[in-house]
Amino acid sequence: MHIDDMHIAMNAVFPIDAIRQGLPAEAADAPIAAGRLTAAELDRLAIPRKTLAHRRALGRLTPEQSDRLVRILRVIDFTEQTFADPARAHAWLRRPTTALGGEAPLDLLDTDPGARQVESLLGRIAHGIAA
Repeated sequence: MHIDDMHIAMNAVFPIDAIRQGLPAEAADAPIAAGRLTAAELDRLAIPRKTLAHRRALGRLTPEQSDRLVRILRVIDFTEQTFADPARAHAWLRRPTTALGGEAPLDLLDTDPGARQVESLLGRIAHGIAA
């Protein structure tokens, strides 16, 4: 996958082979540049800054880092679709909610089970079921 296609791929499913090979290290920059994540959030949830600097020197993320990044972007995309307004979606992701045990949805995206809880809640919101 070329970095020029990253803005398109952010709103689509990443090819499994690209994840398995490791995304280009620049893929970590795209969500920051788009205002979807801050550098601190990326550091905390997916790829620590020092590790990212090392991966930039090597040119690619590891498959595990790529998988974490794609998971986070998938949930952010689902949130933006659910709220139909990126600003509202990003605010919701950062606001603690009782439906998630008082945690902010974004804070749960560092694990697959946490991401699944957030996706489940978003599904209920999208279908008008009380969250």
